[in-house]
Amino acid sequence: MTNAATSAAAPVSDKDRVLIFDTTLRDGEQCPGATMTLEEKLQVADLLDEMGVDIIEAGFPIASAGDFEAVSLIAERVKNATVAGLARAIQADIARAGEAVRRAKRPRIHTFVSTSPIHLAHQMRKSEEEVLDIIVATVTQARNLVDDVEWSAMDATRTPIDYLCRCVEAAIKAGATTINLPDTVGYAIPDEYRAMFRTIRERVPNADKAIFSVHCHNDLGLAVANSLAGVEGGARQIECTVNGIGERAGNAALEEVVMAIKTRGDAVPFFTGVETTMLTRASKLVSAVTSFPVQYNKAIVGRNAFAHESGIHQDGMLKNAQTYEIMTPESVGVTKTSLVMGKHSGRHAFRKKLEELGYNLGDNVLEDAFRRFKDLADRKKDVYDEDIEALVDDQIHTIHDRVKLVSLSVIAGTHGPQRATIKLDIDGVIRTEEAEGNGPVDATFNAIHALVPHEATLELYQVHAVTEGTDAQAEVSVRLAANGTSVTGRGADPDTLVASARAYLSALNKLRARGERIHAQHAAE
Repeated sequence: MTNAATSAAAPVSDKDRVLIFDTTLRDGEQCPGATMTLEEKLQVADLLDEMGVDIIEAGFPIASAGDFEAVSLIAERVKNATVAGLARAIQADIARAGEAVRRAKRPRIHTFVSTSPIHLAHQMRKSEEEVLDIIVATVTQARNLVDDVEWSAMDATRTPIDYLCRCVEAAIKAGATTINLPDTVGYAIPDEYRAMFRTIRERVPNADKAIFSVHCHNDLGLAVANSLAGVEGGARQIECTVNGIGERAGNAALEEVVMAIKTRGDAVPFFTGVETTMLTRASKLVSAVTSFPVQYNKAIVGRNAFAHESGIHQDGMLKNAQTYEIMTPESVGVTKTSLVMGKHSGRHAFRKKLEELGYNLGDNVLEDAFRRFKDLADRKKDVYDEDIEALVDDQIHTIHDRVKLVSLSVIAGTHGPQRATIKLDIDGVIRTEEAEGNGPVDATFNAIHALVPHEATLELYQVHAVTEGTDAQAEVSVRLAANGTSVTGRGADPDTLVASARAYLSALNKLRARGERIHAQHAAE
């Protein structure tokens, strides 16, 4: 087997460059419960641009006024990456996408249409010839608005190859500069996907005039493997998301495809422009803004990705790290946990620590975070980096909340019923409520419900410790669903019940904000 230290052979030319197309802000946000605020989307876009992502798909402009605003603002502020707006093969969609990205330094319209028999029969209700006409008309319209047009054949992997060739040829002839052949439902296996790209590129006469792209879903757990197979078949763009978030089982994970290419250059002789030392930072940011925790055993960025518990593994690591690590933690931005922060640390040291962890906070947010840090340091013996990250993420989430926790006290024990008294700041007005429940968490949530009536149902309640020890902070995730919308909130605190209240309020604030945006959009219409 090739030694990991020498496996990443340097590619020889630009034809080996693989473009990274990140769709965290579009496909990733379609993951149930992963809705982001405008401010959070801007944070993610800034970091993606800084880390060297080539294309940022900023959203679906026609979907809502909020999506249009997000795409427009991202287009204006991104310095290096191409900014793409998604559009169905509909004139109004394409016009809206063109308007949203027009101020970008490098604008792109990404338009798509279904091509598989099952989609044409049951979703499009169009004939093959009608869809070909739609491709020509809409790609032409998009190309008249921007020079960079991507066309996608939705459900390409279940489309007959002869018809797919005709569609690709028509799209390129109409002006498409990138051709995306997605595995929309995660159906393909690597050999099939590789062969599809090779066949298309061999049979379509004008294939050399476009860059081919992969977009793989993870329904069978093959998204990353299929993406790499597509590159071997001639694709030079990978569409992916941070942490692999996305609809159903998610998308190919950006951090996994990038590190697979970097680590196995001997077998996958390509390269990307992504700064890999920022991968962990990106993972934590996306996890924080979507309130989607990263599974412990997640490749590259999971908490256990560089942890070794087996005695045999530990012995090997002590003798030579390459015995059980094919990449270094530092290569993906993982640093050793430090214990230098404590109750005697000042603002300057705290700001410096935040910068090391990848945070750049404004003065007001920094002051609030510092105040909470000092309170945490008084209550907790050792303050780890993970504690600070959880605290700051929680602080960032609550900046624009209209309902905030002021105080909570709970009476619990073996003899019920349990009782919670909660004090909330609701639009600047302090209100207090007391409620009983079947346990302290239920009592806390009942008290919140009494103060902020709603029809949402609780879909998920999950607790985990941020660090080790009985004084560890608890990080709680709460998912609420209402009117077909599902959102997730997170909260952190050494007191599990306080963390639970913060998480519930975080989700509730997201639901209210989303409802207000929808109401405003309908009123405008």
